[in-house]
Amino acid sequence: MQNNWWKINSELRIDTPFLAVYEDRIQANIERLIEAVKGETQKLRPHIKTHKIGEILDLFKTYNISKIKCATIAEAELAAIHEIQDVLLAYQPVGAKKDRWIALIQKYPNVAFSTIVDNFDSAKALNESAEKNNLKLTVYLDLNTGMNRTGISVSKNWKALIDEIVLLKNIHFAGIHIYDGHLKGDLEHRFDTASNLFFSINEEIQAINKKLGYELKIVAGGSNTFPFYATQENVECSPGTFVFWDSNYQIHLPEQHFEPALVIVGTIISKPTSDTFCIDIGYKAVASENPIDKRLVILNDENLIPTAHSEEHLIIENRGKNEYAIGDTIYAQPYHVCPTCALYDSVQVVNSAHEICNQWQVVARSRKINI
Repeated sequence: MQNNWWKINSELRIDTPFLAVYEDRIQANIERLIEAVKGETQKLRPHIKTHKIGEILDLFKTYNISKIKCATIAEAELAAIHEIQDVLLAYQPVGAKKDRWIALIQKYPNVAFSTIVDNFDSAKALNESAEKNNLKLTVYLDLNTGMNRTGISVSKNWKALIDEIVLLKNIHFAGIHIYDGHLKGDLEHRFDTASNLFFSINEEIQAINKKLGYELKIVAGGSNTFPFYATQENVECSPGTFVFWDSNYQIHLPEQHFEPALVIVGTIISKPTSDTFCIDIGYKAVASENPIDKRLVILNDENLIPTAHSEEHLIIENRGKNEYAIGDTIYAQPYHVCPTCALYDSVQVVNSAHEICNQWQVVARSRKINI
């Protein structure tokens, strides 16, 4: 059934739309990730924003992956609940988020928490909170290598900022964080662009190491540049989409042989014309930040083409000869899986017999779990 890997054999008793995840494929993707770093799982710090699911964190642990990266306090708390040893919040905590960060560290003293900063004022504010609460906080400097989203630009004097941060008594400066998701194109282009910047930065880091008397860590990259950073010494890699994969990366990252492991399951609810039908995968069931041709791919039939989309409805044009009836099940692969997963409270787990065997809660889709 490789051609129809997504098909669920058992009669569907779950109202659509829902997300189905395929546990054997998730495990195979984790194994491929580990192969890419030649079994050195200490090089892996996968981002959990894609799945936000505790059971997948438990799977990570069975493969000796003990570090993660996350984007929200809820994701960090989920990791702590599931006893992940090392948790990096790759989102500068300011305002109320800073207070929640302190509370989380206090609640889980056995977890090695860290976060990022990109300016001295934020580092100083964290230092003051740490001093008030008798804590020492671990931080990385977020470097902007061209994404222009967060971070201090590599063209600025970021080394002087490090000199200031290391003087803060309640801050432990751990290293450098780089996210270069803007790097697209073929593998050679991504590899060359990432390497040119990285080797320049790493040379500066080696000099800083000598001055500090300890070795700084480098946490770098996402899925686009994973093949490069996976080959570098003393670098922690942070891909996230690999667990489920999606149409976007399947098209644009062909060198990475991860398999799709998540689909949206929907139902045909109407046939307004002879060559169109409507399914229940609306805006609220699939990430819709892209044009309609880059939201999902219908897996049942390559001749089923999305043409119109609204909150609860998706119109499909049938350009082929296969007939479809109201009530038929439709399977779709999201173009961007991360925000799609965040639309659902739970996912249905499909086993190797193509039957639904379990349900996992997408716990960290919430902005708050306890803290």
